[in-house]
Amino acid sequence: MQTITNQTFDEERALYGSKDIEVTDCRFDGPADGESAFKECKNISVKDTFFNLRYPFWHDNGLKVSGSEMTEACRAALWYSENVEIKDTKMHGIKALRECADVTIDGCDIISPEFGWSVKSINMKNSSAQSEYFMMRSDHLNFENVKLKGKYSFQYITDSVFTGCDFDTKDAFWHAKNVVIKDSVIKGEYLAWYCENVTFENCTIIGTQPLCYCKGLKLINCRMVDCDLAFEKSEVVADIASSVVSIKNPRSGRITVESVGEMIMDDPEAKGEVVVK
Repeated sequence: MQTITNQTFDEERALYGSKDIEVTDCRFDGPADGESAFKECKNISVKDTFFNLRYPFWHDNGLKVSGSEMTEACRAALWYSENVEIKDTKMHGIKALRECADVTIDGCDIISPEFGWSVKSINMKNSSAQSEYFMMRSDHLNFENVKLKGKYSFQYITDSVFTGCDFDTKDAFWHAKNVVIKDSVIKGEYLAWYCENVTFENCTIIGTQPLCYCKGLKLINCRMVDCDLAFEKSEVVADIASSVVSIKNPRSGRITVESVGEMIMDDPEAKGEVVVK
């Protein structure tokens, strides 16, 4: 494997088409303002490197990035790439991950609107993110110990599992399908509307009007805080280990709850049963 150390690159496609190289302590920055430094590369390892130019990793296969920084100017950093590992790295450019597959992210700091669109099979752990429209239309996500702050997250995702996470994000999980969220805190308005076959287990759910228009919704030993007008038009089976401010017109199923401040059943099609423990 060829090693490149302590160099600065600013030209267009600086290492285009490279194979079997290790890049360490380098900088992709400078007045030429070139883009696409690692386009169409294979078997690339990048360590302790600074990126301040656009589109560095497109159409790559077999990429490892560690201890590195991608600035706000490093937009659309990873697109159309496969077999990617990113560790202990700052990813601060918009649209940092899109149309990729088989990605592992560990110990990363993400500040990136529109991060993770149409990604297949991503494992993320021990990381933090600030983003809008985070992970939209992606599938087979496996997240553990991830902290997120943003809006419109996880919309249209499928076949995913989240464990031990902390999400502060409104309009999250809209139209999500076949998803399990365990041992997590989810704070935000209008949680998971129009979702299908989504399960929350041992979670704390915080915020107004959650879980409406759902199909196949399950809550197992969850707590709900400041949740009003919950479950409207939803097909739901829920075991809630707390009070709920108000429940409105669940379409079907059974909701077991410690107490409910207000029951609103003014829709003749609302057949859901609410049982106070």
